[in-house]
Amino acid sequence: MLTSALAGLGLGLSLIVAIGAQNLFVLRQGLRREHVLAIAVICTLSDALLIVLGVSGIGLALHALPQLVTLVRWMGAAFLLGYSAMALRRAVRPTGAALRVRAAGTSPAPGGTAVATRTALAPAVLTCLALTWLNPHVYLDTVFLLGSVASTHGAGRWAFALGAMVASALWFFSLAFGARLLGRLLATPRAWRVLDAVIAVIMIALAVHLAFPG
Repeated sequence: MLTSALAGLGLGLSLIVAIGAQNLFVLRQGLRREHVLAIAVICTLSDALLIVLGVSGIGLALHALPQLVTLVRWMGAAFLLGYSAMALRRAVRPTGAALRVRAAGTSPAPGGTAVATRTALAPAVLTCLALTWLNPHVYLDTVFLLGSVASTHGAGRWAFALGAMVASALWFFSLAFGARLLGRLLATPRAWRVLDAVIAVIMIALAVHLAFPG
């Protein structure tokens, strides 16, 4: 069970750390110190629900059709390798779209000091929900991929799911509340390239383990 939980933790972190619109929004809210707790809770609970849907739905389908386990394992491995290739590409040739993060919504005051316009809670929550639930990749990653990999752990699939949920909570709360520190650390293209390189290595290792579990 502990091995399954750690595997879920590792895969969950590997998937969720990838640079994306949702993460940048959470980071932005953290930099602005606006509704940080609400945003972190929404992201964490959304991920938890998606993980449960994936583990229960895919798990039941594979239980009824055990011959699909091998197919799912190889499909998952192929997807992870594709994901690692994209991360490697970002590490080698960064696009620059997500390399520098600044607090948005600021304008220079007469004395040269930036003045932030505070965003209301409702628009921030709606934006967070939209970035989470209207993103097609979240279903591919969280529902299909995590659910499929969890099914290969048999009786330990819910421990795997729990590990993935813990990874989600750790990431979103760390990103939201540690945003100011992370904003400084990830303020250079080199930092993002190192992060993407680490993600690629983890993805490759997970793909190999998934394809050859013995």
